[in-house]
Amino acid sequence: MLGSLTRLQRYYLYYTGSFLLFVLALAVLEQHGMPPRWIGYAFLFFTISMYAAIGIASRTSDVSEYYVAGRRVPAFFNGMATGADWMSAASFMGLAGTLYLSGFQGLAYIIGWTGGFVLVALLLAPYLRRFGQYTIPDFLGARYGGNAIRLVAVGAAILASFVYVVAQIYGVGVITSRFVSLQFEIGVFVGLAGILVCSFLGGMRAVTWTQVAQYVILIVAYITPVAILSYNVTGVPVPQLVYGQVLQEVTVLEKRLFDTPAEIEVRRLYSERANTFAEKIMQLPYSLTHEREQLSTMINQLKASDAQMRDIVALERQRRDLPLDPDQARSRWETAMFSAVERSRPPLHHAEAFPGATEEERLPERINFLALIFCLTIGTAALPHVLIRFYTTPTVSQARESVFWSLLFILLLYMTAPAYAVFAKYEVLTHLAEIPIAKLPSWVAAWTKVGLVSIEDINRDGILQLAELSMNPDVIVLATPEIAGMPYVVSGLVAAGALAAALSTADGLLLTITSALSHDVYYRIIRPDASTQFRLVISKSLLLLVAVLAATVAAEKPGTILSMVAWAFSIAGSAFFPALVIGIFWNRATRTGALAGMIVGLMLTIYYILRVEFDSIPWLGIKGFNMEPWFHIHSTSAGVFGVVAGFMTNIVVSFLTKPHPGSEIFLAKIRRESSEGGDHRDK
Repeated sequence: MLGSLTRLQRYYLYYTGSFLLFVLALAVLEQHGMPPRWIGYAFLFFTISMYAAIGIASRTSDVSEYYVAGRRVPAFFNGMATGADWMSAASFMGLAGTLYLSGFQGLAYIIGWTGGFVLVALLLAPYLRRFGQYTIPDFLGARYGGNAIRLVAVGAAILASFVYVVAQIYGVGVITSRFVSLQFEIGVFVGLAGILVCSFLGGMRAVTWTQVAQYVILIVAYITPVAILSYNVTGVPVPQLVYGQVLQEVTVLEKRLFDTPAEIEVRRLYSERANTFAEKIMQLPYSLTHEREQLSTMINQLKASDAQMRDIVALERQRRDLPLDPDQARSRWETAMFSAVERSRPPLHHAEAFPGATEEERLPERINFLALIFCLTIGTAALPHVLIRFYTTPTVSQARESVFWSLLFILLLYMTAPAYAVFAKYEVLTHLAEIPIAKLPSWVAAWTKVGLVSIEDINRDGILQLAELSMNPDVIVLATPEIAGMPYVVSGLVAAGALAAALSTADGLLLTITSALSHDVYYRIIRPDASTQFRLVISKSLLLLVAVLAATVAAEKPGTILSMVAWAFSIAGSAFFPALVIGIFWNRATRTGALAGMIVGLMLTIYYILRVEFDSIPWLGIKGFNMEPWFHIHSTSAGVFGVVAGFMTNIVVSFLTKPHPGSEIFLAKIRRESSEGGDHRDK
């Protein structure tokens, strides 16, 4: 075991050194005139080739190796793989961007996500590892008995993992479309190929060792640009230690820039635009007909007066782009109205805890802050693709130890994210605000083409006010090297890191989905006598099918990465956390209680997300679906209702029904052997 560990460490040291030499070589080539696009392609092909090589070298036809890496992954490397599995595109791309836009409120993500691993270490990891087997539905099926709860668990695991994996593949599309100039939809499927080469041949064995390699790239890529930026601004290359003083400078800049006459005027114009769209929506369908007739009249008048052709063409294009019917007009105008409302609001001060003039205005922010922490903490402790990583260690004690290593590796990124947000905001406030729009840096136009940055000179003064700049949170980390004027090789490095983060999590999620279908449904329920070879064929076929489906959904750009991930956490937490925790620590918990709790919690969470987030569900023909949030809680925190309902339903129904006959023996076994130090190995 010790010799194997030493050999692994040596291999990954060689790998890390090779990657750093590769980056250095590209930096030298850039100085000698290598085009930026070639640098982007070099990073893309080098990293995916490395992942593919590891995936091919780790190919296996052994069921235990495919599902749980043969339970031979040392704690240190399992912690690193869990860190990569965990630090998805949401953490890499979305976290710093959310902190950039929302300041203090964004800290809820860091607190919730790290707190969840404490629950994993205390409440779940040792017991799941002692149980062994392959999946979370396996555990619930053995604890409560019967196939019904296994099927509900499979459904919940697929739903949570699918929403999560769509977010990762969407992130891959953003990265490839910007850095190698591919169309977004094509970039999505290029990323899909990278995902499949890691997981298709070797399952969890290949995914584990690929994720270790991906962690090395993503952490180097995340820390490097902000360290350079920190050195340029403060003279100290340790951003985690000095971003506090930069935050003070940001606060001074905010006080100077936020309430200038030009900024106030821009916000007023956006408010007027929002009111105009609101009136048009209220007057539908008349307003749409009137606007079309008005444009037709103007076009005819220009034609009659021999006006310039470009003016006529512009009006004809405007008429052609009008919504086709009142339903489309309502949807499009509501989007424009909400965007205008958002830009009309006074901007948040980065260090302000809960904005608002009165306690009544601050209360919803506090409620959402606490609700989001709760949902992310519970969701972290219930995500199937994270929990199954603790099946891969040799012993229970190493499962506990790997949680420690996971937290340590995750901490490196999460301690850097707030610094990232502060330094990026400092650069924007210093070098972008109040400059002529004609002199905007090239990165603005590049990201505008991707659709993640928007500039509009609404007051027509030729100067960029902050309210005229709209930046999607997913762009902050990727664009920071360009914002700070760093060499393009740093931008390519960041893109490679973001790609590694997205691919590593997508691999784990796809494996979770296909394991649930092939192992828990096909093998456990439909065909228990299936051969090992055929089970793996089914798993790989499903992997391909689910991956293509997820990529197809991601190509539609369904939302921001962080919002989709937050939904996945709420779904996983409400479905699994009550059933797992009650099932481990309460002998009286029954199959019916767990089943009812899972269904009630899951359905309530999904209902709340749909009702709060979506005004209509076209594929069901439902319109006017939107409702006001309960207690001001956003859809990203929907799990706060589902988890509570799941616990209450589970407990009440368990008191009214009889427990599974074998549950006490099962619980005594996993509790006793988990508490005995955990050096028991599976034979």
